[in-house]
Amino acid sequence: MSGADLNGRGRPNGGLPPEGPAAARAVLARMGELRSEFLDFVQQLVLEESPSTDPDTQRGIQALLTSALRDVGLDVERIPGRRTGGHLLARSPRAGAGGRQLLVGHMDTVWPVGTLRRMPVVVDDGRLSGPGVFDMKAGLAIGVFALRCLRDLGLDAAVAPVFFINSDEEIGSPESEPLVVDWARRVSRAFVLEPALGPGGCLKTRRKGIGHYRVEVAGRSSHAGLAPEEGASAILELAHRIREIDGLADPDSGTTMNVGVIRGGSRANVVAPEASAEVDVRVWSAAEAERIRAAMFGLEPTVPGTSITVTEIAARGPLERTPRNVELWERALLVAGELGLELEEGSAGGGSDGNLTSQYTATLDGLGAVGDGAHAVHEFVYVDRAIERVALLAGLLVAP
Repeated sequence: MSGADLNGRGRPNGGLPPEGPAAARAVLARMGELRSEFLDFVQQLVLEESPSTDPDTQRGIQALLTSALRDVGLDVERIPGRRTGGHLLARSPRAGAGGRQLLVGHMDTVWPVGTLRRMPVVVDDGRLSGPGVFDMKAGLAIGVFALRCLRDLGLDAAVAPVFFINSDEEIGSPESEPLVVDWARRVSRAFVLEPALGPGGCLKTRRKGIGHYRVEVAGRSSHAGLAPEEGASAILELAHRIREIDGLADPDSGTTMNVGVIRGGSRANVVAPEASAEVDVRVWSAAEAERIRAAMFGLEPTVPGTSITVTEIAARGPLERTPRNVELWERALLVAGELGLELEEGSAGGGSDGNLTSQYTATLDGLGAVGDGAHAVHEFVYVDRAIERVALLAGLLVAP
């Protein structure tokens, strides 16, 4: 394996690899030679339809990724799922003097099998379109090719890479969350290969935290015409609590409350003995998440004869602009500057596995492809900008 410095002359005296900016320029040049292979690999990934809700569909894409990751020198383990298609964990066989760093991505999509018939893979005018290409199969390819270029150029990262790819992110990472958290506790930094934000390709330095609550009200049934006074309407109590829940929103701090589902009652002439609501919560800060949690568990009934049970179905803390995350963002700015790229940061209302890693280690999100149409029929990525992202990621991976 031959090394190469910026001028392609080989590493001087076998010394330390160039730091991020210099390595990024070398990788960008190498990707000029690998453009066709990169494009072909992304298309292969997209052609392997892999909806989260169909575990067996993950086998094809896992085989492609396993082969590619082994080719760049990583040991790959398939972690079986119980109700999902399982996950891939790829690790460098060496520990690395600076510990380990984590790359995070997901292979599952929101698109059912058969979507390719109406959304075929198309390359046209510098764009690659197809189901799941933007969110986030091009991001997986960016991670693979960043590692490949470092291998090709003989550039060894002081921080050994770990690449974790799950198959359940689009449904909230129910099985893989403990694995993501476990690795986040063990690494010095995490790079999340979710799509970039907006047409400018912003990196995501803030993501809202997400909460999902179920509010269940128990009442007492009775005949609505003959003995209404003997009943206790769970629906009436729930209506009061929905108003209270809605009042917890704080537009100034970006906290939103959405009662998205309500159920209850049996017949129009029966006082409802039960009712329930499901509530989506979005917050920018951990402090707001705690305020909402306390308020939700503090709900008290006001309709006599009713009781309330609140369950927190899911909770994911926000990805905040912490000092360690800002430091990682500033390193990305340095690398981008050496590549001649304009790079901006942005905030996203949706969550990702970056919300999980950020609780435990420095995290930078949105390092995947630049494009548009996540979960939409016009989903696409810009091929040349994806290649730039390979160089940006590689520059970050070799930084001390």
